[in-house]
Amino acid sequence: MSDETADTAVREVIVRAEGHEHVSAEHTSTFEVTSDDWLTPAGDCILAVDADTTPADVPQSFVEACRSHEATITAEFAAADATQTVEGHGHPDLTFEGNRSMVGRTSEYVDERTIMIGADAAATDFHRRLVTALERGAPLTMTLRVEP
Repeated sequence: MSDETADTAVREVIVRAEGHEHVSAEHTSTFEVTSDDWLTPAGDCILAVDADTTPADVPQSFVEACRSHEATITAEFAAADATQTVEGHGHPDLTFEGNRSMVGRTSEYVDERTIMIGADAAATDFHRRLVTALERGAPLTMTLRVEP
């Protein structure tokens, strides 16, 4: 990642994680993918655990591209034979400094875990086919893309 230049800005980040028996996807304002390898039933925004990437791992050029109100950020989720795409936008205060979880928010709230705000879906809006696959432990691929 340190060999990035302005000419080779990263516009896509792939995150791999695992489903878990406690995935319920019932939260109404966020979705989350965590690097933690455990999940309790209270974690109703968490879609997958044991993620191989945290916000702090994201290349700086991707982060910089997300730091604009005009940036469109999409997250495409794929598990088993189910997919879902969520679209949100960037914000100048996005830091991507969190070292555990990536959180998409329908609100405008930003913290070190936030990867997009103004998302057009929260965990409760995810297709039940995808949620069921994750609840059964299916591997998840989340592809993040940013368009300035």
